[in-house]
Amino acid sequence: MRLFETPLTRLSARDRNAWRALAQCQGKLISPYLMPEFAEMIDAERGDVRVVIAGEHGAPAGFFACHVGGDGVLRPAGAPLSDYQGFAGRAGLRVDVDALLDTLNARSLVYENWLGPAPGKVSARGGSAVIDMSGGAADWFAARRAQHRAHFRKMDQRWRKAEREFGPVRVVFGDPSGERFAALKAWKSAQYRASGLLDLFDVGWIDTVLTRIAARAFGPFRGVVASLYLGDELAAVEMGMAAVGVYHSWFPAYDPRFAAVSPGLLLLHGVLENAASLGVARIDLGRGEQAYKAYYTDYEIPLSTGRALRPGVAAAGAGLWAMAESMSAILPEPLASAPVRLRRRWSHTAAIEPDLTGRIRRMAGAFASAPRRLAAAG
Repeated sequence: MRLFETPLTRLSARDRNAWRALAQCQGKLISPYLMPEFAEMIDAERGDVRVVIAGEHGAPAGFFACHVGGDGVLRPAGAPLSDYQGFAGRAGLRVDVDALLDTLNARSLVYENWLGPAPGKVSARGGSAVIDMSGGAADWFAARRAQHRAHFRKMDQRWRKAEREFGPVRVVFGDPSGERFAALKAWKSAQYRASGLLDLFDVGWIDTVLTRIAARAFGPFRGVVASLYLGDELAAVEMGMAAVGVYHSWFPAYDPRFAAVSPGLLLLHGVLENAASLGVARIDLGRGEQAYKAYYTDYEIPLSTGRALRPGVAAAGAGLWAMAESMSAILPEPLASAPVRLRRRWSHTAAIEPDLTGRIRRMAGAFASAPRRLAAAG
């Protein structure tokens, strides 16, 4: 196997078609994140997406879109936005990580949601929760109600409660004016700030990418904006991506005023009921251990978090982080998890900010707001 690197903009139409075909394992798309269109949306704002082509027997066997920062760290394209990372390639494709780093002149690889055989050292494994709607919404709901009777009875009760207290429940798809997506951003940003997480909508290139995907309502790769109304009030909005029969739920948010009726789950039910009209047979809820997923997930697609480091400063720094996390485990919360949270925040900050000055500015802002968040939590 040989590896070739090229800027995304230099790929030919034939290469892009080969990439799309490899993203569809046995004729089924794995995820919209692994398509060239997603990489192109990222590159349109950042201008630094590079593509590694794995070649076998004179033909492409895999494509990997990525960034290499000035610090020599290799990251999948769009990280930390990308819920699926790695090669769109033939089944079982394995790429030598040293060859990958050599091809890009990088000194380390960091990833969070790697699909397939993971390179380097894996630190965590999980799965992306998938709902299989290929048999139709009526059959799916009937099977789930039989399996999780109490949960779905509760959801029926909340639907009736919402109608009694607020008015008719309806789900709307599309957002021609952009007002619904604007509401989602406001709710989500408030949630990020309250929890101390990095506000993705405060990052210029991320905000623009998400806004443009949300507005891309047509075509084989498109954004989907689904909205829940209770009476005349907008109660919840979800934005995701759809392509080749797959819808990936990405950014859900709701108005806290309606929390008692679970507007996010009411909206999910509306999306499931309309899967056929959306042209999707699978709905991917992403990776995570949120309790509600147990009632909806049909199967999971395994994903890995990890890194590959060359000997040197990066490897030494990673060792110090690991030591700090191990030593802090004996402390009471929130001190016990502080190193883990700090490393994750730095990893995300480094992914979204290409230069050191920007990274330091964002980390300083996070430290400055930490006492206020802790006081509010207490």
